Amino acid sequence: MLEKSNTATLQFSKIPTNTIMKLARREKYFVSAAALFIAIFFLLQFLIVPFFENRRRVQRGVRAKEEGLKEIVGLSSEYHRYQKGSRDIKQILARRKKGFTLFSFLEEAAGNANVKTHIKYMKPSISATPGPYKESLVEMRLEAITLQQLIGYLSKIESPDNVVSIKRIKISENKKKSGYLDAVLQVLTFRS
Repeated sequence: MLEKSNTATLQFSKIPTNTIMKLARREKYFVSAAALFIAIFFLLQFLIVPFFENRRRVQRGVRAKEEGLKEIVGLSSEYHRYQKGSRDIKQILARRKKGFTLFSFLEEAAGNANVKTHIKYMKPSISATPGPYKESLVEMRLEAITLQQLIGYLSKIESPDNVVSIKRIKISENKKKSGYLDAVLQVLTFRS
């Protein structure tokens, strides 16, 4: 038995190698198609797909930088507007009469609008805000006034010439007199 297996091995080794490598024409097409498919797959996987992924990533980065640049340009124009407004405020404050105080301005306007007797209280305060100007604020309460009196008073105290504005207003019905109002105002201006 041993001899037979040795002769079989010997016979196999005697087969010429070029006959093993001979393939039919159809098999050669299959092998060529498989090799071409593998080559295309590797080309796509390692060259083309990474190229387009990197391109997309770079385009997203460019879009993000463009949006950031637009935001910077917008902030720059807003900063220039504020800077111009600050110069305007500085000029207005310089033109304001010497010794101007918000408290006396509001009292004088109340006298002109005939609501001085309706003032319950006036509380002045100064707050230190960041920047070159300090905010001067007066909180005041008016009681039992008509709507017309309130409108007249508000039109007298809103003064762009003196940089005076109403920061907050709370209006409610007067509980004692029907048809009359109570108002709490916070009026502010700036000083240097």
